[in-house]
Amino acid sequence: MRLYDIIAKKRDKKELSKEEIEFFIEKYTNGEVPDYQASALLMAIYLNGFTKEETANLTMAMVNSGDVVDLSMIEGVKLDKHSTGGVGDKTSLILVPMVAAAGGKVAKLSGRGLGHTGGTLDKLESIPGFNISVEEDKFIDMVKNAGLVIAGQTQNLVPADKKIYALRDVTATVDSIPLIAASIMSKKIASGSDAIVLDVKYGEGAFMKTAEDAEKLATAMVNIGKSVGRNTSAAITLNGEPLGYAIGNALELKEVIEVLKGEGPEDLRELCLQLGAQMLRLGNIETDVEKGRAKLEAILKDGSALAKLRELVVLQGGDPKVIDNSELFTISPLTHEVKATKEGYVYELNAEGVGVSSLLTGAGRHTKDDALDYGAGIILKKKMGDYVKVGDVLATLYSSDEAKFEKAEEELQKAYSIQSQKPEKSPIIHKIIR
Repeated sequence: MRLYDIIAKKRDKKELSKEEIEFFIEKYTNGEVPDYQASALLMAIYLNGFTKEETANLTMAMVNSGDVVDLSMIEGVKLDKHSTGGVGDKTSLILVPMVAAAGGKVAKLSGRGLGHTGGTLDKLESIPGFNISVEEDKFIDMVKNAGLVIAGQTQNLVPADKKIYALRDVTATVDSIPLIAASIMSKKIASGSDAIVLDVKYGEGAFMKTAEDAEKLATAMVNIGKSVGRNTSAAITLNGEPLGYAIGNALELKEVIEVLKGEGPEDLRELCLQLGAQMLRLGNIETDVEKGRAKLEAILKDGSALAKLRELVVLQGGDPKVIDNSELFTISPLTHEVKATKEGYVYELNAEGVGVSSLLTGAGRHTKDDALDYGAGIILKKKMGDYVKVGDVLATLYSSDEAKFEKAEEELQKAYSIQSQKPEKSPIIHKIIR
């Protein structure tokens, strides 16, 4: 078998066999295939697409390129959740303890943020002492006995994906639905879960800009799950404006605690209740989603979800005092108010612009090696549909460096569109694909 022939076959719009796909992944991961040939094949896939079967075969070849977490010794359905990322998206930190408190077993391997979308691990590391590196034995023990874990991925989890993604990033082949779907699902499957709930976001602050593109990606990932025996559900959700009011690491964790107390922003709480009900359905805990939602609402009200977050923090070496009293989080000492320069309704709040502003305060990374200011970020005071007068505070910026405020405010002002008419707000969940 030669890679030349595989490239030519896909160039000519023919379907690749399971063996051909496995050959490419194995040889490229091992360094036996040069980048220029891999690039040629990726471009052929980008231009000519993949069938459902090809996409599933690519996903499993990538899964088998490295370590696979074995959770088979744990009774019941092991659940996982993945979001395609969005500004202010802290849903994992709410869903994992909430679903665990309802009796679910949630095994979550998460990543760091790069650019304006914050990573779950970065947010957790704003908790003093929290350890995101969990040995496999402890990982399994936590899922089995506590019902939850949130940890960083091992270096050898889906190494093929790391190598291929780096190449896609410099060869203009990132925006390929089959390649995106295989990249995401390979990591979820390698994490060992039986059932996966996907939150596929669209809008200005998301990777997919339209509901149509988000639906294509969601459908591709649900099809992969079905093909490889993983029960998968996808919610297509809007991220036209940030989720909740807090953007940043410690700031978002404070908002997480509010929601786990049964309070917090309506949009964030609503999304988590709907996604959580899907997780309970897939976990055979409550197959009726309305009853599942009611169960989760009760869990938020009685404090058991917050208690689960506290348990997670203790098990992973963090200081639980910040969970008991969120005012103990270290927030950046300098603040700056961003004020409205015209009167009217907030017609649009561009999530991507808000994310860039947060990045400029020190809450995000330009490169993977950048240090974070965990207490930096933004607290929004006005969102879509709110009426403002000149001089009203739109948001408060937090940073440890006063010099960062000027550019951060400039980006945030551009993110706000204030007009005379009130906007019509779309539902946060556009569609659910099962």
